[in-house]
Amino acid sequence: MKVIVKTFEELSNTELYQLMRLRSEVFVVEQDCIYQDLDNKDQKALHVLGVKNQNVVAYTRVFMPGDYFKNTSIGRVVVEKEERKFGYGKVIMEASLEEIKKRFPESSIELSAQTYLIKFYNDLGFKTSGEEYLEDGIPHIRMIKK
Repeated sequence: MKVIVKTFEELSNTELYQLMRLRSEVFVVEQDCIYQDLDNKDQKALHVLGVKNQNVVAYTRVFMPGDYFKNTSIGRVVVEKEERKFGYGKVIMEASLEEIKKRFPESSIELSAQTYLIKFYNDLGFKTSGEEYLEDGIPHIRMIKK
């Protein structure tokens, strides 16, 4: 898997379509969660794409401090179901963290994690912060990496 980082304006139509399809496939269909994925925040985000055989198979979006949370943040972390066995979730997160380190070296990093992924994010250096809450009917918890 090759990792590519682009602003919204740099995304091709094909890349945008593929990342939206992937997000819908996992967050709406697989997780059976009806929510508004197109939230007018993608235009501000930095898009981290994991591409394999010309298809987006892993993805995150990154926001600079103040654009989503007070800190730099990572969201919409997703890997295509058939590709999860290759560890691409860790690869795309590590690439996202490296990009943040280059662009926003002084900022803590915040995310809203589905609670079943706490260990995954702990292994990447994130610590839970606050209480569990429901987001779109799915248990989440805020996590921060200093």
